[in-house]
Order: sequence, then structure tokens, then C-alpha cells
Amino acid sequence: MDTMDTARRNTGGGRLPRPGRRVLIASVAGAAVLGGALVLLVPWGGADAPPPAPGPAAVARGAVTAGVPAALPDLAALIGDRESHLRAHPLDGASWAVLGAAYVEQGRRTADGANWPRAEKALRTSLKTGPERNPQALEGLAALAVARRDFPAAKKWGESAVKAAPKRWTAHAVLVEAYTGLGDGKGVGRALDKVLELRPDDPAVGALAAAVYRDRGWREDAAARISDAAAAAGAPAERAAYLEQAGRLAFERGDREEALRFFQEALRTDPDQRAAQAGQGRALAALGRTTEALSAYQAALAKQPIPEYALELGELYESLGLGQAARVEYDLLRERARGAEAAGADEQLVLGLLDADHGDPAAAVERLRVEWGRQPGTAVADALGWALHRSGADEEALEFATIATDGDKGGGVRSAPYVFHRGVIEKELGRSGPARRHLREALTINPYFSPLGVPEAKRALTELGEPSVEGPPD
Repeated sequence: MDTMDTARRNTGGGRLPRPGRRVLIASVAGAAVLGGALVLLVPWGGADAPPPAPGPAAVARGAVTAGVPAALPDLAALIGDRESHLRAHPLDGASWAVLGAAYVEQGRRTADGANWPRAEKALRTSLKTGPERNPQALEGLAALAVARRDFPAAKKWGESAVKAAPKRWTAHAVLVEAYTGLGDGKGVGRALDKVLELRPDDPAVGALAAAVYRDRGWREDAAARISDAAAAAGAPAERAAYLEQAGRLAFERGDREEALRFFQEALRTDPDQRAAQAGQGRALAALGRTTEALSAYQAALAKQPIPEYALELGELYESLGLGQAARVEYDLLRERARGAEAAGADEQLVLGLLDADHGDPAAAVERLRVEWGRQPGTAVADALGWALHRSGADEEALEFATIATDGDKGGGVRSAPYVFHRGVIEKELGRSGPARRHLREALTINPYFSPLGVPEAKRALTELGEPSVEGPPD
């Protein structure tokens, strides 16, 4: 009987304990040189060798099931893999849920509305074929609703997912986004507290907390959170998403150079990070590098045709006196919004903003009133207030502008465009003191917030002049 068989029998036929294995390898090392050739000895079964790296489909599956951004090539591999698997196993409810989540993430990354019906079909099939309590499919439907900007549906599906699996942190995370869109600050707080309790050290949770802190006006806390998340992120696509978020925060506080650095690093990390490319356009325009800014916006829109990017590009063209080019972008925005709405998305907010400034303000008021009744978030309050101002209803406009900018009413975010809108409305109402204060505040928060809004804010301040030093009349 050879040495190895004897060793196995002395340990009951199982694997050797680690000390014994090290002794055995040492004892036979001298016999390993035969005929001048060195025989490399490795542990039995390769137990100490590193496992093979997961393939692209496995990487993307890990990302979409863990609530983190995934790379586009990996998503394509995962979708192809699951589609092939489901053709042979159509009753695999878990795989239908994974496929639906992958469609949602791919649609979010590419702004391709064709993904939304596919995702909904896959997730509803998972509900039919999967387990009775299927939090993965319910959570996927909530994420799909968030991507479509259908926050009432996101709340419904997210709360069902939490009920099915109360310890599933990603279900609480999607509720944070749903409650934000509904203007439910208390709901946001409860959901975030639960996420932080269940997964306090996860980078994705840090990024989520940063978004909530930004909405509350806690800018330093938000910046610290997203910086930590980017440093701790694993995959390049995840890190790039957090760098893009950090760039947005930097730009909102008027730091053009730092914002550009974040956006450039995000693109170096993940060349498919088109939100960072649009952010580059925003920062470059603020730095006066308009030719580069136009190129960045155009490149972002070519790969991720989000209507908001078209609105920003159109307004940049308009600020340069290129009215025809601006109208082309506005027309493309309407076309893309129609396509997204045909796939089940809600684009009433961006269409309302477009109509208020570059179309029919009365139509903007009509569509935004409906939006406010359905999902009264802070962004909708600001847009409706501005549309009312543009249509001449300044008294009512101020009510909504106050909601969007007053922390006691839910508008805690320090947004230069929101404060600018409020200042202009107050000026129109003859409230010179508050108007002057808010217009100056907008330019202090971010002196580069809009290529059209900044010059208007400066003109309005010039017209208001300095406050009287004589005081009020007797």
C-alpha cells in the first residue's frame, strides 16, 4: 500500500486535516525529483487554488440580484443566457425573475423603452411560475415602476415585496425611491432606516443614503457617503455609477472642476456610463468649453437618448443663439418621450418643463396638475409652480414654489433652479426683498446652474437693484 492510501485509511478515508497534509507533502518532497524532472505537488482536489473567475453572465446576475449597477456587456450576456435557459425550462420562476431584473437594468442604462414590456412580461411570468411568496419578482416590478416613473405602482409592488421578505434590504431600498417620487418624506426616512439597519456597510446602501441626504439638503453628508461608496465599490460599473453621482453633487454646489473630474473618472472606469458623459457636457458648458460640451451631450444622447439630456442640450444651443438647433433637440425630446410613454413610462414631468419654457405654458400646467395629483414629489411641485408662473398665475405659482424650496414643507433640497424659480415668481408679485434674497441664493448655491437661467437671474437682480437704505415710509 502506498503512502497516500495509508494516510487516507488512517484518517477514516476522508480528506486529510491541514497539518497532516502539510506533513505528507513535506515527506514525499524528496521523492518528487525523478530522472532530473521536478514533479510539482499540489493539494488534493485543488482546494487551496483560487476558484475560476465568474463569467459575464454570473457577474451581471450577482449585480442585478444585489441591487447594484451592472456593465452593459455583462447584462447582454446574462439576458442571452437566461433566455436560452428558459426556452428549455419555461417553468423556472426564479430565472424569469432574474431575466426581468436584467431587462430593467438594461433599459435603465440604455433608455430603450422596448425593455419595459419585456421586463414586465418576464416578472409577471415569474409570479405565475415561481414560489407563492416571490419577493424577487415583486421587487423587480417595483424597480420597473421606478424606471418608468410610476411611483404609485412602485410603492404597491415594493410594499408587497417587503411583506413577502421583511429582511430583504433591496426591497426596502426600492421603496426609498418610490416614496421619494411620491413626496412622502416620512416614508423615505422609515425605508432608509431599515436599509441601514439590514446592510449598513454596503456601498450601494451608501449611495442610496447619499441621494436621500442630498434631498434633505445635507450636502456634506451626501458627499461623504458617495465618496465612501465609490471607494468601496467592487465592479467597475458600480464604481462608475457612484462617481457619476458624486459628479452631480459637485456640480449642484457649483464646483465645475471637481464635477468634471468625477465625470471623467466615471467614463474611464466604465465607457458606457452615459449619465457621466451628459454630466461632462454640463460641466464643460459651465467652464465655457462649449464645443466640447456639445460633443459630450451628443455622444451621450446617441447611446442613451434620455429626454432630460435633450432638454439640456437644447437650452445650451439656445444660450448660444442657435435657435434652430435647439428646436431640433426639443422635437427629438417629444419624439423620445412619446416612445417611452408607449412603453409604459411617465414622461409628463420633462414634457411639462419643455412646454413651460419652450412651448405652451397652459398645456404644461394641465399636464403637471395631473402629475401632481398622482405623484406629488418635490420636482413636480417646482415644475408646476414654474408652469403656473409662465402662464401668468403667480399667486398660485408661489404656493408650489414654496413647497419645492421650504424644508418645513418637504422641499429641503438645496437646488439652485428651484430657488431661482421662486425668486422670479416673487419678483413678479412685487415681493422685492424675498425675490432679491432667493435670486442671490440661487447664484450662491450654483453660479452655473443653467445656461439660460443664470443670465435671467442676474438680469432680475439688476432690475431689482439694491434695497433702500432709508427704510420704509412713515
